[in-house]
Amino acid sequence: MTLAELQALDRTDPLAPKRAEFLLPEGVIYLDGNSLGALPKRVVARMEQVVQAEWGQSLIKSWNLHGWIDLPQRVGARIARLIGAEPDEVIAADSTSVNLFKVLLAALELRPGRRVIVSDIDNFPTDLYIAQGIAELRGGYELRFVKKDQLEEALDEQTAVLMLTEVDYRTGYLYDMARLTRLAQQKGALTIWDLAHSAGALPVQLNRHGVDFAVGCGYKYLNGGPGAPAFLFVARRHQEATRPFLTGWMGHQAPFAFVPEYLPALDIRRLTVGTPGVLSMSALEAALEVFEGVEMEQVRQKSLQLTDLFIELMEPLAARYGFQLATPREHHRRGSQVAYRHPEGYAIMQALISQGVVGDFRAPDILRFGFTPLYLRYEDVYHAVQRLEQVMQSGLWQEARFQERAKVT
Repeated sequence: MTLAELQALDRTDPLAPKRAEFLLPEGVIYLDGNSLGALPKRVVARMEQVVQAEWGQSLIKSWNLHGWIDLPQRVGARIARLIGAEPDEVIAADSTSVNLFKVLLAALELRPGRRVIVSDIDNFPTDLYIAQGIAELRGGYELRFVKKDQLEEALDEQTAVLMLTEVDYRTGYLYDMARLTRLAQQKGALTIWDLAHSAGALPVQLNRHGVDFAVGCGYKYLNGGPGAPAFLFVARRHQEATRPFLTGWMGHQAPFAFVPEYLPALDIRRLTVGTPGVLSMSALEAALEVFEGVEMEQVRQKSLQLTDLFIELMEPLAARYGFQLATPREHHRRGSQVAYRHPEGYAIMQALISQGVVGDFRAPDILRFGFTPLYLRYEDVYHAVQRLEQVMQSGLWQEARFQERAKVT
């Protein structure tokens, strides 16, 4: 499509007004919302209110006066709509890794006698590390980490938990949540889905697919800010039997009774631990307001159009410069990112960033481009590929400054 045709698409895009709700640097094409979402303008105003008025003036009264104490449930309820859950099945707390630790231990406790945890060997490493830590802590568990095409045969009557991330963080591969959940449960296993790269980017249907547990983060497509609180989901049918192993005071039935014996809350609050981070939780709550009036099917449609366009425009560059598409072309297998392999991927990405197109790199050779439909335009995709072509034609990426590895890639 021509640039004029893409600009026409932007003018008729029903999500186009959402772009004005974000602070986006002038001249920058941001294709890294799958790593850190852009800043919603309303977060700035909300943080000023929380810091100056609530903390500054109301002080400790704000826990009651401004509802600080209920932030984990309020934020969780907002996220629930985006992931196909009920408001009382989701709570915002801690980090994704900590939440995975909590729900994985709880799931294993619900399947006594079963000793196998199944996952994709290419799963996000922190998920695998958490499983390894639990196996060392409890002892006697088998970690059955296999390739994607071996998952089905890896499930058997000894499987306690199938643990997967819905969208592969490197390639953007989208798992069939419904099918894999069904297969695992037919074997008597429970499922845990990590929604870090899908919540806010595509329709997630936890209850429709009968998922048992899920976790996810707030700083990618949910735009909650660096280090934003994460969230966890526990299906209603499991909540009463879900045993908390991190038994902190906020998970108690009566936190301010200050009794010495721990009694878990009767609902999902039992999986909270310590005092919620009010500033970060308030930022995430404000960021989630951007999704008001937005249907995730609409977000998904635009996401696929953007990624289709990017793949199409990249084909001449891929043929000329050796980029290998790592993301599935099939819509039902693609998340909201596109990844290419290239032996000089790190240097190329750094050079591209210097030209105002921000993506990122994942070892050993992946250039990642994330597509956030709420603020990305079709015109942006066109210009991003144009700038990458200029980087390759000029050989800019070969400069020494782009070869130096930073701590964060």
